[in-house]
Amino acid sequence: MPNNFTLGNEKLWNRRQLLKLGLAGAGLTGAAALWQMLNLQSQSIVKVPPFDIEAPDDATNPMKMLRDFDYGTVKQENGRTIREFQLIAGTSIIKLNSAVSYNIWDLNGRIPGPTLRAKQGDRIRVLFLNNAGHSHSLHFHGVHPAEMDGVRPISNGKATIYEFDAEPYGVHLYHCHIQPVTRHIAKGLYGMFIIDPPTPPPPADEIVLVMGGYDVNDDSHNDYYAFNGLPHYYMHNPIRIYKDQLIRLYVLNIIEYDPAVTFHLHANFFDVYRNGMSMTPSEKTDVITMGVAERHILEFAFRYPGKYMFHPHQDAIAENGCMGQFEVLTESNSQNSVKKS
Repeated sequence: MPNNFTLGNEKLWNRRQLLKLGLAGAGLTGAAALWQMLNLQSQSIVKVPPFDIEAPDDATNPMKMLRDFDYGTVKQENGRTIREFQLIAGTSIIKLNSAVSYNIWDLNGRIPGPTLRAKQGDRIRVLFLNNAGHSHSLHFHGVHPAEMDGVRPISNGKATIYEFDAEPYGVHLYHCHIQPVTRHIAKGLYGMFIIDPPTPPPPADEIVLVMGGYDVNDDSHNDYYAFNGLPHYYMHNPIRIYKDQLIRLYVLNIIEYDPAVTFHLHANFFDVYRNGMSMTPSEKTDVITMGVAERHILEFAFRYPGKYMFHPHQDAIAENGCMGQFEVLTESNSQNSVKKS
């Protein structure tokens, strides 16, 4: 199979064509369930509070994105695990507030794009279809051959395949790499890419927070900021977690036009696993500085119930949308428990 090529729009999702290319066949759907089965060594119960927040009627759904991991479709080919993902670039209009709407480029109809997740050593296969009106690409952070680097433009209506090994373990990202790269990222073509280590870490309530910015006036200056796509969302709809439960926070800063931001957690400290590439924390703090595209794993637990803010410590960024709250609950019953690997 060629390492990288383009296909017409009508061909990528046609099963007959995929069969000819060797991309379809006996795959395992329901990959999230399979992922749990592959990690049977960890059977601890993680408590996740329920939420009943109505989702916005557009490409943003911050509450769902918190714990939504895309494990792809799992196949076995020649004794190797193949983890196959489909990503479609498109366009959407989102409402940043009651008065301001904004045109974005999205991935699979959402911003940020799906949080892709694999295990170190898996073979990653990404089927990318560009329906977003301009040339785009997908560049994955990590280790891969030059032809898989995602810097070649994929024209509107065309498709390509990126295939590489998942390495090294850590918290990575993917984004469009077509010039002007800053604009293509800022308009929404980005997402998190997690590669889990061979030995899983202790069970935890795992949460994704992606910090982004919106330049609605096209003056290379952000007017609004957000966690997981929508300004101020988690201030009005706090993230519910349980008291004394270990929280594993995957944080990515993808705010363009600002050279760096901080992340601060109120009334607590967190262990920092820089880039997620170590099983041992490098430090304990309550505020960390992150450049553009920098990402870390932060772990903590709250002793006391109540609402606690999190935000960048640059007040202008926080006040313009990048601010949220954790609502720490005391567990009242066991009916809301879920088993996590």
